[in-house]
Amino acid sequence: MARYFDVHPHDPQPRALAQIVALLRADGVIAYPTDSCYALGCLAGNADGVQLIRRIRDLDDSQPLALVCADMAQLGQLVDMDNHVFRAIKAATPGPFTFVLTAARGVPRRLADPKRRTVGVRIPDHRFVRALLAELGEPLVSSTLLLPGDDEPMTEGWAIKERLDSVIDG
Repeated sequence: MARYFDVHPHDPQPRALAQIVALLRADGVIAYPTDSCYALGCLAGNADGVQLIRRIRDLDDSQPLALVCADMAQLGQLVDMDNHVFRAIKAATPGPFTFVLTAARGVPRRLADPKRRTVGVRIPDHRFVRALLAELGEPLVSSTLLLPGDDEPMTEGWAIKERLDSVIDG
């Protein structure tokens, strides 16, 4: 059964953030709000969690997932980019954008596009996500919470709990 956290969207409670971080560090998979809808997320080192996200979304291994970063410094460790690209991303973030860039050597192969060796990266502008990433100290592997057969991504926490209660951790 998934744990449901009622976190204030503009001023996340430190205790709730600590509990969510502990859940992620224990190889949990969470549904969390983003700038536009909800997403599924886990830590990059959680291979089982990445596979669970793929199963929930009905994605095969050829469809890469995004890495959600706290800031440009964290993003810079995951991708190769020249000064022109850096400035363009810096001007557009934080925000609801995913940039597809060449993955750095340290990015696990299972997270990058297998043919192009690219990865999607984001720096969100959602206060809860920014606080979670700051507390976590590392990026989240993420995918929009659009379930197979649905036309729109999920946007309500209670509906996610109802549909994915036995599948995700929080």
